[in-house]
Amino acid sequence: MRTIDVAEVTQNIREMCIEANHFLAEDMDAAMKQAAQEEKGPLGKQILCQLQDNLKIAGEDMIPICQDTGMAVIFMEIGQDVHFTGGLLEDAVNEGVRQGYTEGYLRKSVVKDPLIRENTKDNTPAVIHYEMVSGDKIKITVAPKGFGSENMSRVFMLKPADGIEGVKNAILTAVKDAGPNACPPMVIGVGIGGTFEKCALMAKRALARPVNERSTISYVADLEKEMLAKINETGIGPGGLGGSITALAVNINTYPTHIAGLPVAVNICCHVNRHAVRVL
Repeated sequence: MRTIDVAEVTQNIREMCIEANHFLAEDMDAAMKQAAQEEKGPLGKQILCQLQDNLKIAGEDMIPICQDTGMAVIFMEIGQDVHFTGGLLEDAVNEGVRQGYTEGYLRKSVVKDPLIRENTKDNTPAVIHYEMVSGDKIKITVAPKGFGSENMSRVFMLKPADGIEGVKNAILTAVKDAGPNACPPMVIGVGIGGTFEKCALMAKRALARPVNERSTISYVADLEKEMLAKINETGIGPGGLGGSITALAVNINTYPTHIAGLPVAVNICCHVNRHAVRVL
């Protein structure tokens, strides 16, 4: 059994909120640079170069890489041999978000009630997903999610007879409907299987997978490659102004499902696809 004071969780999440909002993750940085080299359209290439300039200025001047610093989405993979002391874990996570967004001078975008719309003024509460795993460590992923792209996400409750072609059509439909609104080049997270809520969570989780890593399931890896090519053939392009690079990656997660269903979720993220990962 390993004991961890929740104050350590708070401190790390505070730092990760600031880090994720000011610096592109290494996998995304490499993908953006590669996209700028591969983009065939002159306007698309210009936009990608401008985005690179924006990222450089943000890092040098310590200002957010996007004005929408998002709602904090936190994935907590907790080893079953970990024991927390010093308070409630959920309170510690939200305190880390509060400190990160207030002390880091990040935009506060969370409202207390979805209809009354009063701002909480510290970007809490976070959306927290817990998973128990083996071992005595904690893996924390902080993924601030802006709502320009979040609003373009979809869930499709397909019939089993729709099969893989139905899945492909669902992904393309979501991307085409999003168009320029999701700030392309996008990263596309897809969840296939499970239930209504499980496929959505898988799609969200897929966005945090490094964009240079393919699925370990061979047919899923092939589907990721095929869908990336088809999405880039749409011509939406960087900024939605046309070009050959509409998406940087398609990451797909799957899960067993019921004999009567084929749930598919498409969670779209903008070109920054913010995420920071630490293991305690």
